[in-house]
Amino acid sequence: MNVLCAGAAQGLVKALQGVFLEFTGARIHSTFGAVGVLRDAFLAGDPCDVLIVTAPLVAELEATGRLMPGSEGMLGRVRTALAMRGESPRPDVSTPESLKATLLAASVIYCPDIQRSTAGAHFGSVLRELGITDLIAPRLRCLPNGTDAMRELAADPSPGAIGCAQATQIRYTPGISLLGALPQQFELAMVYSAAVSANAAQPEQARRFVELMSGARTRVMRTQVGFEAVMPASAPDTHCAPLTVGAGFGLAQGEAGARTAGLFR
Repeated sequence: MNVLCAGAAQGLVKALQGVFLEFTGARIHSTFGAVGVLRDAFLAGDPCDVLIVTAPLVAELEATGRLMPGSEGMLGRVRTALAMRGESPRPDVSTPESLKATLLAASVIYCPDIQRSTAGAHFGSVLRELGITDLIAPRLRCLPNGTDAMRELAADPSPGAIGCAQATQIRYTPGISLLGALPQQFELAMVYSAAVSANAAQPEQARRFVELMSGARTRVMRTQVGFEAVMPASAPDTHCAPLTVGAGFGLAQGEAGARTAGLFR
């Protein structure tokens, strides 16, 4: 089963794909990237059973018949935030003034593609509004997506290195910590959804995976990795325990938790 997935949901998909294979026999082949890149790949006909991107894009593609009507599963809202290496002092980024000062003082700034990624494009607009685009250009390091940007930040020993990405990507990357969301004036909180492709080769398995990612059993996990609920929680599932993750969430913890929670009973 082929999944095209925005970087914001990479941690969630990686944590669940192994146990999904074990209980359903469906092997998930995932492609992760910026939303704009995934949109182009999907429209170009790349193999896809499940598409995970921003909710407005899901609605657009469903309206044009590219996604199965009624197959959408909402994962939650993700905020764009700042990150630093875990041992670094934590500067203030809660106001436009303090954010500007922090960025100007940074030795290097990592971010996703400012043309084709959701967080990167927004971060570029914030830099323009702060009037510091040219000042920080020599220190700006743009990677294809937020996951790559945060991985590079974690590997950079430079004092004062900082990064901007989706909160879920920051939480999933070892060696860095969430510094804070962008100030309210610059806030970007995007809702992400998953849906089944109209051309899915395995539509039933695809529906099952969407239901798993967006359902009650993984609600706690989604919250822990950075997704915020966008509607009142539905009634709890009484047939199995909810899946949770521990500190330092990663693939192994997600798979082990899914098995013990009995996700496919």
